[in-house]
Amino acid sequence: MPTDCISFQSSGYFSKLMQDYLDQKEELKPLYNNFPTLENFEKQIAEKAANFDHNNRISLVKTLEKQYENIEISDSTKQNISLLALENTFTITTGHQLNLFSGPLYFLYKIISTINLTKELKSKYPSYNFVPVYWMATEDHDFEEINYFNFKGKKIRWNAESTGPVGRLSTDGLEDLFEIYSKELGSSTNANALKKLFEDAYLKHEKLADATRYLANALFSSYGLVIIDADDADLKRAFIPFVKEELEIQTSFKAVQKSIEQLSDYTVQVNPREINLFYIEDKLRERIIFENDKYLVNNTKISFSKEEILKLLESNPEKFSPNVIMRPLYQEIILPNLCYIGGGGEIAYWLELKGFFDAVNITFPILLVRNSVLLATEKQAKKADNLGLSWKDLFSKSENLINAITHKLSPFPIDLTEQKEALEKQFNYLFELAEKTDKSFSGAVKAQEVKQKKGLENLEKRLLKAQKRKLQDQLQRVNDLQCELFPNHSLQERQANFSEFYLENGEQLIPLLIQKLKPLEHNFDIIII
Repeated sequence: MPTDCISFQSSGYFSKLMQDYLDQKEELKPLYNNFPTLENFEKQIAEKAANFDHNNRISLVKTLEKQYENIEISDSTKQNISLLALENTFTITTGHQLNLFSGPLYFLYKIISTINLTKELKSKYPSYNFVPVYWMATEDHDFEEINYFNFKGKKIRWNAESTGPVGRLSTDGLEDLFEIYSKELGSSTNANALKKLFEDAYLKHEKLADATRYLANALFSSYGLVIIDADDADLKRAFIPFVKEELEIQTSFKAVQKSIEQLSDYTVQVNPREINLFYIEDKLRERIIFENDKYLVNNTKISFSKEEILKLLESNPEKFSPNVIMRPLYQEIILPNLCYIGGGGEIAYWLELKGFFDAVNITFPILLVRNSVLLATEKQAKKADNLGLSWKDLFSKSENLINAITHKLSPFPIDLTEQKEALEKQFNYLFELAEKTDKSFSGAVKAQEVKQKKGLENLEKRLLKAQKRKLQDQLQRVNDLQCELFPNHSLQERQANFSEFYLENGEQLIPLLIQKLKPLEHNFDIIII
């Protein structure tokens, strides 16, 4: 059984928009800059170098050095931070929420895609430096999306309250959750390593942003990953002119609405607001609204005149937080970035933004769909072989797979196509005959045709059902295997936490993924572990 990959397009798990983007359909080309090929990065480098304020590098390096002060840092990460001061250094960036203990598996795949792309670029363009960056979504406020992870089908949930930016959230109260998780892990060598990792990250750091940075650094610092928390006053100073334009002119709303019109054949991922900014404090992150010549903070009594809010922006830019529309712009202003790597949903909303970037004269990055992976054991691969299943079969929807296998295993044809064709011929003759007589006979023929076709379809369904009963044991094994690989009829990478696989594979897990994943090939990889 092949154990390599299937294309994103044939996996059945990517939207029409993503399939058309990957196929480089002509109608989507105005919505992105350079398509992600190794050769296209040469053009992207030239564009970014010519249109990036290199003065922002000083603030970037100082901020990163400050954020890494109390954390053990690898030589490669330390070197990468220093390299960011140089004008021939560029970043490849991925972003992710501060999910508890990294959340679903694809957290790993995002970062590994980013690391591996920097390696490919360095090999192709040795005169430049390429730094992998993980942008922590510290300013998000949707705690319910990040306060749990799944381990062997069980939800490990952090019961706490959060109203402001999640990065500033205290980690107090995670001791009880740690005890529950520890019992689930057991006492093997790998289990103890996971316990220590969780404890060091979450029980020894006061804020969720610091805990997440520690975790990601522990997993990936040996590969030079640089982790950034952009909830920072110094970084936001470079963003002030764009926040000011957003408050005064609302460029983003007009530009993104225009792009959405070009995406009318697809499901729209996000819709812009008239002002795409939040006002934030420790326990508060609420939308800024303009009404009756006043800037109001939604769900509060806070309000500003135009003069007051612009004065606040100059003195305290950290109080202004970009939403999903403005965040990508903020990223591209403060980072010398060439490419953003994200999942299908992320790339879909980035495709709404190029017109906005053009309007404010900021270079739009290359958009790359992250690697996707199905991890399977040798035992599962052998089961699939014994059942005569390909990986493409296993990616099918459950009902379609069971029907297909029933047809395949049946010693006789289950579909009644031959009989339907014979019936069609008979009724064609009767319709010809009906033309030679009155309309009442023609109606009777039509009614009889509908009845007999429906009868054959019902017989076909009953025949399929009868064969399913007869093949019940084999079909159950197929179903069990698919449920193992696709928990809750969903992608494994969206359900399971990395610790489930680390428990069996330990420190070999990440190096194996680093070795296997090729970010520019646009494939869904199947990796036997």
